[in-house]
Amino acid sequence: MLPLSGIRIIAVEQYGAGPHGTMFLADLGAEVIKIENHAERGEMGRHVGPHFFAEGDSHFFQSLNRNKRSVCLNLKVPEARGVLHDLVRHADGLLDNLRGDQPEKLGLTYDDMKEHNPAIVCAHLSAYGREGARKAWPGFDYLMQAEAGYLSVTGEPDGPPARFGLSIVDYMTGIVTALGLVSGILGTRQTGVGHDVDVSLFDVALSNLGYLAAWYLNEGVNQGREARSGHPSIVPSQLYRTEDGWIFIMCNKEKFWGILCDALGRPEWKDDAEFATPAARLRNRTRVTQMLDEVLMTRTTDAWLAEFGGKIPAAPVRDVAGALDNPLVREEGRLMTLAHSSGRPFQLVGNPMRVPGEVHPNRPAPALGADTDAVLEELGYDAARRSALRRCGAIH
Repeated sequence: MLPLSGIRIIAVEQYGAGPHGTMFLADLGAEVIKIENHAERGEMGRHVGPHFFAEGDSHFFQSLNRNKRSVCLNLKVPEARGVLHDLVRHADGLLDNLRGDQPEKLGLTYDDMKEHNPAIVCAHLSAYGREGARKAWPGFDYLMQAEAGYLSVTGEPDGPPARFGLSIVDYMTGIVTALGLVSGILGTRQTGVGHDVDVSLFDVALSNLGYLAAWYLNEGVNQGREARSGHPSIVPSQLYRTEDGWIFIMCNKEKFWGILCDALGRPEWKDDAEFATPAARLRNRTRVTQMLDEVLMTRTTDAWLAEFGGKIPAAPVRDVAGALDNPLVREEGRLMTLAHSSGRPFQLVGNPMRVPGEVHPNRPAPALGADTDAVLEELGYDAARRSALRRCGAIH
């Protein structure tokens, strides 16, 4: 059995962060029931282009919602609240991915749910949290990167501020929220009493400053951008030129400097006082860069990787196509193939967490409301009751 088999999560989620986190839970065996509003054409991720399998079925949506079930439930209709409460009675967790003022308005907090299931854990993922002056503010990944300092440490020193090329704050916040939810469920199984869990995009973005935050808070050091994506305090640890492009070398342990010098045919650098210690190389970063460029530009990136492989931490610089066509990806099962309802197979990057001996599910993201009737039947709702709920707009 997969680790989360038997756990049921109700997900009131949208776009990137929440869906990314609950997809990890679904990949590990949890039953994730995604609540969507048919009056709004389902959650917004279904309509994020430019690539689609069909209307309301974007590649974006498929990349964040595999292995889930979809129930159309309009929480703005009073009758829908009773359906939600019945779902909660048979669930372990509820995760919402909304503006910070919305969980209370929609009745999604632990205080709202405890009478229906005192052991439920309610995880709330918002932009700035459910308290404070910004609780009602909308917020997205790139805004967090800007305000939390990421753009000031990304890119070249003489260039404009630059964001990460990926929605890294969304993805990390989704995973942190999933961790918080599962941790809450584990704790509740000991006590029988549930609670709320709060995670915000801004808090996760801020926490990722890590040692840069420690440097500023305790030493007043305001770290900026380093040339060629260099590490702020370790040399060599950056991009270097080769005959046909670039290579990233990271001598983040002292032993690798000596091995690199030998591999480059420059053993004398090991004993040169200007390069022999980490502090000396940091002081002379520009000279080290020039020296390494001079040698590395005599051979291609692939030739150097063949030389360094397994001895020196180094990697080629690939584009997205090169990253996914890499034999290391293609030959070692890091991609998964799913069968779309149209009959067209498609591929996604698989879950990085693997459970040896277990087969992970690989169902495509559900069609809007595909599981509404099945899930309500499991709750004991007969056809007449479902028809009444449809007439009042609670379900579709």
